[in-house]
Amino acid sequence: MKKMLFFLLSLAAALSLSAQDQLYNMSMDNWTKKSGTWYPRAENATAAQTIWDSANKGMSIIGANCTTPEYKHVAVAGEGKAAAKIESRSVFGVFVAGNLFTGAYGKTVGTSGAVLNFGTPFTQRPRSLSGWYHYSPKAINYAKGAHKDKKGQTDQATIEVTLTDWSKPLTIDTTKEKFIDGKTNPHAIGYGRLIVTKDSGDYVRFEIPIEYKSDAAPSYVVISAASSRYGEFFTGASGSVLYLDELQFNY
Repeated sequence: MKKMLFFLLSLAAALSLSAQDQLYNMSMDNWTKKSGTWYPRAENATAAQTIWDSANKGMSIIGANCTTPEYKHVAVAGEGKAAAKIESRSVFGVFVAGNLFTGAYGKTVGTSGAVLNFGTPFTQRPRSLSGWYHYSPKAINYAKGAHKDKKGQTDQATIEVTLTDWSKPLTIDTTKEKFIDGKTNPHAIGYGRLIVTKDSGDYVRFEIPIEYKSDAAPSYVVISAASSRYGEFFTGASGSVLYLDELQFNY
């Protein structure tokens, strides 16, 4: 009943906004599978709707996907409803953090890296990002470099939103271990982050306030979620799962 009440209130708020105030498929209801790879969009999605991606393309060559649709365990039940199931995995001894982001997977680099293109065009200034998550972490069993001391600790998840003044998506080669930092990036106009540090037991509603650094209008937005906080550095727990559902910008 509590979930349904929140959903109805959120739905009423969303209906009062124009399509430009939200992103396509923030509900996480639309999915398609192509050549063994799951994508968070409908099969007939337009180019403008092709805005969500994950590391699946790099993993599907061996028949694995770290981000998949979940049709039974959803925040709000109903016909056609789905959630994103984001799971950290070990693939042939290589740790891969489950992830979901606005942008596009570029290409695989070597045996464990990738080129990722972050961001999708967006010009609004929401005050927050809200939604539902259910996190089920495991003990970290992969740890490298500066994060070796985290082995054995409980894994953590992150959900982040960054609004920027980029003129095009930001391309990152993960093998160089240089990633987006919304707090310090000079092109970041607004930023918010949620760190999930424990098992939530079930879906929990969240709201991430967006802190703005200037009055400028953004041109791109990055929403990203990871089932292992330090997954970019090949540190995390295989089996940690983050379910994400019913995202919404609030104004």
